[in-house]
Amino acid sequence: MTSCPFVTFFSKNDTVHLNIVERPLPTFASQKQDEPNNMLKNIFGRIWALWGAIVFISTMLIFLIPFLLFIYFLPDPKKTNRFILYSRVWMNTFLTLIGCPLTVKGREKFRKGETYIVVCNHNGLIDVPVSSPGIPGGNKTIAKIEMARIPLFGLLYKTGSVLVDRKSEASRRESFTGMKQVLDSGLHMCIYPEGTRNKTNQPLKSFHDGAFRLAMMTRKSIIPAIIFNSRIVNPADKGFFLWPHPLAMHFLDPVPVQESDTVETLKQRIFDRMKNYYESKANSEQ
Repeated sequence: MTSCPFVTFFSKNDTVHLNIVERPLPTFASQKQDEPNNMLKNIFGRIWALWGAIVFISTMLIFLIPFLLFIYFLPDPKKTNRFILYSRVWMNTFLTLIGCPLTVKGREKFRKGETYIVVCNHNGLIDVPVSSPGIPGGNKTIAKIEMARIPLFGLLYKTGSVLVDRKSEASRRESFTGMKQVLDSGLHMCIYPEGTRNKTNQPLKSFHDGAFRLAMMTRKSIIPAIIFNSRIVNPADKGFFLWPHPLAMHFLDPVPVQESDTVETLKQRIFDRMKNYYESKANSEQ
């Protein structure tokens, strides 16, 4: 801990003595903890989370009407294409009302007639409502099966997802086949290679193999995508919390699978590219 000399003088028997006492200076961490704004921010963040939940549920109920009338009974890929088209309107409305407007850069990276595997970083719960409508064209996201059991919401969730039970080896195999079928049908496949939310202080967690095995098998190019500021909107250390802040999603150049690639070399190349881009842009996007 940093300290500061505190000097006192006193006299004893007509002799002047110098007494130096080391007193600790407050550190930056302790100053930050003492800020009264933290308590107000926590209170506001939870009130805003309640507002966010109200907005999400109410807009979802409205969205269900055109979904059931014009989407639900269609065959794929037409069903998913129309679902994503309508979802953009829904999510743009939702994100605006909760104070988290989304800016997307790099849509031109998607060539017409091509399908891609899109890999995104994952820092907050807000990422999914950002990534799915943010990707140009119809797409599905690999997603955990538990959320599909939520009444009403589950109908929407299943439409935009390839479901997987991560505890079941058979389900993981079926989901891999499902992702290949998505790409074959002309839809993009969105995968979070970190698996779960990144709650570390690093830009990215280590990647799982799934997205890169899929690319090796299908020879589809990978488009890396970086979502900025979801850590601010949904901090990892706060349970029920939402903070209004602009969000951004950047698509990087497509990365083709090379003849010499292995799962490991492809995974490392994508990881390095995403990490370097995130670090170079993070401050400017806040």
